[in-house]
Amino acid sequence: MPSRRSQEQLTELLAPATTVLLTVECQQGVVGPDSALPELAAAARSSGALANVARLVAAAHERGVQVMHAVAESRPDGRGGNHNARLFRAAARLPVQQHTGSAAVRVAPPIEVADEDLVVRRLHGLSPLAGTDVDPLLRNLGCRVLVVTGVSANIAVPNAVFDAVNLGYTAVVPADAIAGVPADYTPAMVRNTLALVATVTTTDAVLGSWKRPRGRAAGREAATPA
Repeated sequence: MPSRRSQEQLTELLAPATTVLLTVECQQGVVGPDSALPELAAAARSSGALANVARLVAAAHERGVQVMHAVAESRPDGRGGNHNARLFRAAARLPVQQHTGSAAVRVAPPIEVADEDLVVRRLHGLSPLAGTDVDPLLRNLGCRVLVVTGVSANIAVPNAVFDAVNLGYTAVVPADAIAGVPADYTPAMVRNTLALVATVTTTDAVLGSWKRPRGRAAGREAATPA
């Protein structure tokens, strides 16, 4: 449980007006019951990570924090996608494909997508940020802090965190709202890698930061210099 001081610092950091919550590859073909990657889907569900992402999204909707969903997909002909790593070649042979317009690329329950959410789709690469619309959208939204959630802790999540930091954003990672395989890899990666570049916290701590009354938060944010 965070100390009162650290919780206050997190609350200041996660001001709704300048924070965006990013879900990474929380799509049916990745974390759903018919996943192309059943081991990863099982880890996301059994660890509680997917449920925690859903809790964060629901709280963000309530609190007026912008939510963005990063979805990885491909064309049936593979045009424009990467073929320069073993991962991409293996993915092309999986029985479930993340084809544009298919059920596999819809955001998976229990996460709810609101009308005001932004869904950013990519056809290439390993990162939700590199070469996508995410960075310009974040800048247009006035984002300073990016809360990164989802899968996988092996590849897409650290890519998102590194790219966010390189682009000048402050990255926040609720460690219990990300998942990877094997299960013991995720905490080790968070402790030895992400903790060096991001603010590592918990879902409950983020939720606690977003519990302030709207009036008080709005007044405080309005007084914050640009």
